Amino acid sequence: MAGLGEGFDLYPYIFLNLILSMVAALQAPVILMSQNRQAARDRLAASLDYEVNLKAEVEIMALHDKLDRIRVERLEGLLQDQTQRVEELDKLVRASLAKPFSS
Repeated sequence: MAGLGEGFDLYPYIFLNLILSMVAALQAPVILMSQNRQAARDRLAASLDYEVNLKAEVEIMALHDKLDRIRVERLEGLLQDQTQRVEELDKLVRASLAKPFSS
């Protein structure tokens, strides 16, 4: 039996090293499996993010097309209005030139 000054596991702590090695050997596969599962979750999340971003990009492109069509329609309407006004002004100018000036 060990005396009062002696501990359970004397230097170089062979039993402690044995226990720590066993714990590390048991933890390593568990940690690796956990990392693999997390990597699979990360891949799935990245794939879903890509799909969402792709759908958002398609929707944004569709909105840009709609806005472009609205702008073109508005510009065509403004051009028609301006053309009508120019024609009306042309008629007024011709009518005023056709009338002799009376003084």
